[in-house]
Amino acid sequence: MIRVVLADDQAVVRAGFRMFLELAGDVEVVGEASSGPEAVALVRAHRPDVVCMDVRMPGGNGLVATREITGLDDPVPAVLVVTTFDLDDYVFGALEAGASGFVLKDTHPDDLVDAVRRLARGDGLIDQTVTRRVIAEFARRRPAPDAAPDGGVAPLTPRETEIVRMLARGLSNAEIADELVVETSTVKSHLGRAMAKIGTRDRLQTVVWAYRTGVAAPG
Repeated sequence: MIRVVLADDQAVVRAGFRMFLELAGDVEVVGEASSGPEAVALVRAHRPDVVCMDVRMPGGNGLVATREITGLDDPVPAVLVVTTFDLDDYVFGALEAGASGFVLKDTHPDDLVDAVRRLARGDGLIDQTVTRRVIAEFARRRPAPDAAPDGGVAPLTPRETEIVRMLARGLSNAEIADELVVETSTVKSHLGRAMAKIGTRDRLQTVVWAYRTGVAAPG
């Protein structure tokens, strides 16, 4: 069972998300928060797998809460940012704070459930068009100030670097495997080693790292 905490200042939004998620059968909502501090407290108490976080909440915003949650000791839940706008500074700040994915508040219920499942698996949400736009705009607005000229590729092997770049283009493991003519399990192994080397815990944060260091470039 996937354990979820909902954080949104609007009770009606939380009620709707709870209904959609619990109808899926494999998701349990273990707590609801109306502010960032409440969300952090619930995460500490319940240690959920995923937090659905509204980044704009009075009484303590979700950006600060996301940073606190992703800074907790293991197990660290994945933070799914739920936003009204697909491009705003709150979302970019959440990326820097360690968010693992994004959905818009008007997303289809099935897409919300799918996003929660993917984050619970550690995949991160990078294959939706809106997410790729957010990442590219984030990289354009906030380049790494001290990025090395070689893009910080040194810790990675050439094949690991190639796979991270393809991941940054939005390709799935299967699509990367098709392009490289290898098994999907081989791609997963290379990606896992790359993530261990650079210290990222999911696919989205790996893509963020690639853009920030210059390993990948928007467009």
